[in-house]
Parts: sequence; structure tokens; C-alpha cells
Amino acid sequence: MKLLRYGARGHERPGVLDSAGQIRSLAGIIPDIDGALLDRLPAALAGIDVTALPVVSDDVRIAEPVGRVGKFICIGLNYIDHANEAGMAVPTEPIIFMKATSSIIGPNDDVLLPPTSVKSDWEVELGVVIGREARYVSKDAAMDHVAGLVLVNDLSEREYQLERGGQWDKGKGCDTFGPFGPWLVTLEEVDDINNLDLWLDLNGKRVQTGNTDKLIFDVPTVVSYVSQFMSLQPGDIISTGTPPGVGMGMKPPVFLNDGDVMELGISGLGRQRQQVRRWPG
Repeated sequence: MKLLRYGARGHERPGVLDSAGQIRSLAGIIPDIDGALLDRLPAALAGIDVTALPVVSDDVRIAEPVGRVGKFICIGLNYIDHANEAGMAVPTEPIIFMKATSSIIGPNDDVLLPPTSVKSDWEVELGVVIGREARYVSKDAAMDHVAGLVLVNDLSEREYQLERGGQWDKGKGCDTFGPFGPWLVTLEEVDDINNLDLWLDLNGKRVQTGNTDKLIFDVPTVVSYVSQFMSLQPGDIISTGTPPGVGMGMKPPVFLNDGDVMELGISGLGRQRQQVRRWPG
């Protein structure tokens, strides 16, 4: 299934995408799409006739497909070419950092640059949504704990991340720097998690292309690895790293400015479009 949430911020409702690409409302059937629901999938939606659900207008705002995310975990430098363009060593173990959940926005909401930002950057990534508690799980059992996949734009303020001391988190968790969606795609709809194309366009120009077959640490490895250091709860997200083509890797570097437009996608997981704005005031 392709699960989603729609509606104005703070008033989101659950929905599902039908085979014709129409949004169907799940309001009144389930309260929301969040960890509580994901913990009991697929039983919670068993027997539902999607074609009998009410159709939702296609001009409605699409929200992030999972509400009340507990943890937003990211894996750094997980493509060799991206590590090389960043001038950093290829990791021998997954690099873990956290993205503030207050950064989360819908897939097509505006991205607002912090008032002092000068080096904000883009990163298209495959996101993994946890569906069942994972604690010290093996690689072989890891996918049993995954509810589905999402498209993530792991926006990053590079000066905050790399030049202001401390850890990467301060450049990753800015408000609006965590768009994900449009859909949570359950695993039975994904042909091959190790062969998904990723891309991102800036102002109509393709800047990032990649495929998950180039991940240094694949999804089962990442889920298993993270679960050795913290329990993963239903509704948590792990963003698995970005392929090459980010702004800081260009010569000269290119960073986001007011008025820029990012469009990005992953095969089978949908696409996003964000307008970049300077923080008001």
C-alpha cells in the first residue's frame, strides 16, 4: 500500500493512494498513520476495499506520511562517491547522527533558510520507517521490523554542520530541513530495495543521480546496526545516506538561495517539490 496523510498542518487526516493514483480517505477507519498504527500493520487495514473509500481532492496539501515521529536517525557518507566529494574518509562502520523531529515538513512544503544560513544544501535519500520494535536485531531479521520506505530530503546547513564545532546535528535539524513523503510505501510494493533510482533537480537541472545498489551499508545492515545502540520504535525513521551531487561537492560549491526550487524522487516512492524561502523577518 501507499499510505499518506493530507490536510492543513495540525489537521492532517490518514489516506491511501489507489491504483489510479487517486487519494482515498481513511478518516473514520483509523485515527492516523503513526507508530501505533504501524505496530499493528497489516492487520489494522486488512479487509479494507480501497475503491469504496471516499476520493479526496487532488489539490489538497500532502503532509508527511507518518505522524508523531519519535526518532529521525540518519546515516552519513553511505555512498563512496559522496564521501569522496565531501573530502571525507569512507566509513568502516555506519556513521549515525540525529535530525530533530521539529525539522519535519510535508514533501511539498516550503523550505525556509535560517536567518544566518549561507551554506544550505540538498540531499535526496531513501528513508526506512520502523514498524515493529527493534532491539539488538540481526541483519537477517532486520526487515521484519520495517513497515515501509519513504523519500527524504536531508537538508543540511554545511557551515553549521562542519564549521561551528561539535557534532553534525546542529546543521541537520533546522526547522523545515526534514521533508519526507509523499507516501509510506509498504514493502510488498517494492520490487528490489537494492535497486532503487534516486535523483534531485535544482531549478530544473539534474544535480544528483544514484541507485541504492551503491549503498556502502545496505538497509538490513543499517537497521541491525542502529538497533545495537538504541531501540527502534514504530514510526521511527532512518534516512540511509545520499548519493553524489550535493552542493558542497561542486567546484565551486553551490548552496541554496531564496527562490530556488528542488524536485526529487525515488523510483516507486514518489516525488517531492520544495520552494526555498529565506526565514521571514
